[in-house]
Amino acid sequence: MVHVISLMTLFCNAKTSIFGVATARSKCFPSCLISQLRGGDGDASTSRPYLPYTLAIRDSIMIAHSFHDNPNFGPARGLHGATYTVDVEFASKELHPECNWVIDIGAASDIVADVLKQYNYKNLDNVFGEGVMTTTEFMCKTVFDGVVKKLKEKQLMNVGDGNLFEGWIKVTLWESHKAWASYEGPAS
Repeated sequence: MVHVISLMTLFCNAKTSIFGVATARSKCFPSCLISQLRGGDGDASTSRPYLPYTLAIRDSIMIAHSFHDNPNFGPARGLHGATYTVDVEFASKELHPECNWVIDIGAASDIVADVLKQYNYKNLDNVFGEGVMTTTEFMCKTVFDGVVKKLKEKQLMNVGDGNLFEGWIKVTLWESHKAWASYEGPAS
């Protein structure tokens, strides 16, 4: 175990990543190594911090879309439908001091439902226009952006009540039990 920690310290204190990419950082924690292995630069501001409390909301949407006859998508390149199970996870370092929650479940459910109704029972080709590849990964980022925007709007309305939520959000869209994609980042 000591050798593993020493190796991680060596990598984290290096001026270059383990892939030879130069970094401006001279000091790093072991989590930076994980970030570098995942293809990041080890920057702690873009890596998910340790946030022990989570609340997740699950919903679903039914959409139609195509990949505009792009041959890279094989049989899915033409118009087809998908039913996504959507998980939105809210993670925070601490619970709300008065309410002992990560975020109010009702508020979180409303935010997620409000974002998803823009896409439910819609043809995404019409929503985003021709040429936009509305992959599951693209939709994760789109839903994430919508949740962050709605959260900020809701927090502005609750000025006297303090922040509704501070932390990290992860959006996962499940195409099936075999395939899913995620996008995550800070709620700010």
